[in-house]
Amino acid sequence: MFSVFLLSLALSVDAFAVAFSYGLSLKKDRFFSSLQIGLSTSIGQFIMPILGWLATDSIHQYIKVFDHWIAFFVFLFLGLNMIRNAFDRDNQQTKAADISFKTLILIGIATSIDACVSGVSLYFMGTSIISAALMIGSICFICTLSGFYISRIFSCLPTCVLQNISGIVLILLGFKILYEHLSLG
Repeated sequence: MFSVFLLSLALSVDAFAVAFSYGLSLKKDRFFSSLQIGLSTSIGQFIMPILGWLATDSIHQYIKVFDHWIAFFVFLFLGLNMIRNAFDRDNQQTKAADISFKTLILIGIATSIDACVSGVSLYFMGTSIISAALMIGSICFICTLSGFYISRIFSCLPTCVLQNISGIVLILLGFKILYEHLSLG
């Protein structure tokens, strides 16, 4: 289970970065927003390894070809949307205070695609998938909340600046995923 713990931490890095980004720009309903992001990422991190474990080789062949592109475009979309909202003065307060259900679903999927592929590895390791998925989801939830609240160090900056920084972090996260998969693949 120590290997699963380390895997959980590694899989939670993207969720931490996303939560950190949203924590920078969200000013209202912070507690509720942190729970929403934490639940969307941890549910994705719980479900995806199970799907990967159940599908084993058959899904791995299909996902490994384009999983990095899906994650890249989702993070690019989220980042550009956040930057666009930073310049939209009319919607700045409402957009900064609210996360749509669609956005939460996208965050949950984008941060857990690698977890699906790791489910294949867990299958071959002979690991109990339910125990592993519970650990992965729980650690992801804790890391997500940590990232969200650590971002409060920067709360003295104006919302517009924070939203731009957040958008750039999300876009860079997408490029990081793309770079890792293209350079390793």
